[in-house]
Amino acid sequence: MQAFTTHQGIVAPLDRENVDTDLIIPKQFLKSIKRTGFGPNLFDELRYLDHGEPGMDNSKRPVNPEFVLNQPRYKDASILLARRNFGCGSSREHAPWALLQYGFRVVIAPSFADIFYNNSFKNGLLAIVLEEEDVDDLFNEVEATEGFQLKVDLEQQSVSTSDGRSFDFDITAYRKHSLLNGLDDIGQTLQQADKIRAFEAQRLAQHPWLHTTPADTAAPSS
Repeated sequence: MQAFTTHQGIVAPLDRENVDTDLIIPKQFLKSIKRTGFGPNLFDELRYLDHGEPGMDNSKRPVNPEFVLNQPRYKDASILLARRNFGCGSSREHAPWALLQYGFRVVIAPSFADIFYNNSFKNGLLAIVLEEEDVDDLFNEVEATEGFQLKVDLEQQSVSTSDGRSFDFDITAYRKHSLLNGLDDIGQTLQQADKIRAFEAQRLAQHPWLHTTPADTAAPSS
């Protein structure tokens, strides 16, 4: 998992509430058993005017010029500004995968669905909750200022604008440590690998029969 310390990038505004995970990455693209390749189909139903299916050449599909990510001013956006209850619906982990693989590192919203929120941190996507009034102000600034950027500092737990205003956000110590060090759940466990091996060795010495296989106890053939 890619570590997160600070990030500065262009902000794209997705001005709609209750964006569910099927809208983030539609169900037909979940057939893949890989964890890659979902970025081109992020918000597929909003980005394109036709129905998307796996394996289609997206470069030949008709795009929706009204959708925010298809507008030239947001082409290189890496921070997504959203409304309440972002990531609701099914628990698919593909949603944060698609956002990350498109190029987003941060999503800012007044609230998130719990499962999406947890999945985001496990995959290196920083989900930030700000007060609704602050999110409203940011929407206004993004739309008024082409190329509007924010700087996110995870260590300081702050989001700042180019004119010096700053918004603080909360994050648990565990999630903060994981993101700063690029550790997913498996990475966190592997940090204790020496202790795990020592425990297993001690358990084997104290209870050797626990590691006895059926072949060890089988009666000899006559």
